[in-house]
Amino acid sequence: MKSTLIKMLSELSFSQISITELCKRADTSRITFYSHYSDKYALVDEIFEDMLEIGTKDYYRRQKENNPQGGLVQGYVNMLDSILAVYYDQFEFFRHTDPDKNPYLAFAFYNIVLDTVEQHTSHIQKGSLKLKYSARKIAGFVCFGLLGFINECHQEKTPLEQLKKECKNLLTDILRSDVVVEQKG
Repeated sequence: MKSTLIKMLSELSFSQISITELCKRADTSRITFYSHYSDKYALVDEIFEDMLEIGTKDYYRRQKENNPQGGLVQGYVNMLDSILAVYYDQFEFFRHTDPDKNPYLAFAFYNIVLDTVEQHTSHIQKGSLKLKYSARKIAGFVCFGLLGFINECHQEKTPLEQLKKECKNLLTDILRSDVVVEQKG
């Protein structure tokens, strides 16, 4: 069902996809569909949950391997790397999260990333670092900024490896400044 929905997104916007057509193409009955999902939004939410689980596992692996001390900058870089890894590994799905074409998918994607970054930022705040702004504001700044940066890189047809490098550099420069964390006097 999930793969059928993703294939259909290449032809139709999410709002144009009907359960009837989805079931027909997946060779599944509507009864079977509704025994698993309340609607197509629940189906797409499960796709996002699957990808969140993959990204979370990757993030913890990266933290264990290259940030055992829990450094601020490396923690965010690991999160960025995990998000980008899932995004590009599953690009067949994520390419459909354009807000103009599929507002629900864009909104759901953004909120998952925002909640994840906010959760990470809140964890930092509980440690020894004092944040200048609320975890939600920082997460919003980081998410909107990085997603905007990534979108502009796509518009400019920036090669993927260069995009990743530039994105990491920008994030690292911001986090190493005193913009997010109050410097100890």
